[in-house]
Amino acid sequence: MQLVPIEWTSQTISGISGSISIACWVIVFVPQIYENFYRKSADGLSQLFVVLWLAGDVFNLVGALMQKLLSTMIILAAYYTAADIVLLLQCLWYGPEEKVDPIHLSPANPINENVLQDVFHENQPLLQAQSPTAGLVATADDLLNPEVEVKKNYLHDGVIVSVVIMAGFLSWYISYCQNPGLSKPDGPSLEVNWLGQIFGYLSALLYLGSRVPQILLNFERKSCEGISFLFFLFACLGNSSFILSVLAISLDRKYLILNASWLIGSIGTLAMDFVIFAQFFAYHREIKTVDQDSV
Repeated sequence: MQLVPIEWTSQTISGISGSISIACWVIVFVPQIYENFYRKSADGLSQLFVVLWLAGDVFNLVGALMQKLLSTMIILAAYYTAADIVLLLQCLWYGPEEKVDPIHLSPANPINENVLQDVFHENQPLLQAQSPTAGLVATADDLLNPEVEVKKNYLHDGVIVSVVIMAGFLSWYISYCQNPGLSKPDGPSLEVNWLGQIFGYLSALLYLGSRVPQILLNFERKSCEGISFLFFLFACLGNSSFILSVLAISLDRKYLILNASWLIGSIGTLAMDFVIFAQFFAYHREIKTVDQDSV
């Protein structure tokens, strides 16, 4: 393959950000699906959250096909739908949410030795209740030095995110080198499909509504135990790069109106996901303070 200099056009920027968005959404469900599988429980996820998200993705896919939107948008909608079905099947398979003893919502007393935390380093491994060698309860010294482990976790997550973004860019660049002429802007389709638009707005409403039950569940439990931080992090990155891929094509008023429902859905869920991020940090800080006071 011969390397080709990148010609920076609106189509090129849209292609790069769209490819990165796809890469983020390909990996986004993996940690959550694996965590549910390993814990043999989906109690961290609100079942209504998954159902509404699935319904939104179905309407999104149908609307995108009818409106003949960017191929990136159609591919993402199809993948969302498939992954949502897997999450919903896990919720149904593992049964209704179980009431968990509040003391087990503490990182110092986890329900089990969560392998996903070791793989993705989303939480602090040194806060596990069991010693890997002697099976003893974690000592006070283990609990008093979380800062170093937190920095390691941030570094590890940063590497994962960087690899995914680079994979998305390389995937686009390989295709670009093979067909550089495809980067020439042809102009977006401005033909209105009203049924497709209706499905698009329905999906946006469902997306916005889907986060509410998850936020309420986290608030009720005062914990984000059982949901993956990387799950929502990659969702935010996927939505952000998707929005850029759409806006980079054109800022024409009619084009924006045609894509308004999909932009509203992505921007709205991005804002709601920031609320969940705030819950991650708030509840983690509360639990950490309680644990240190008890040492």
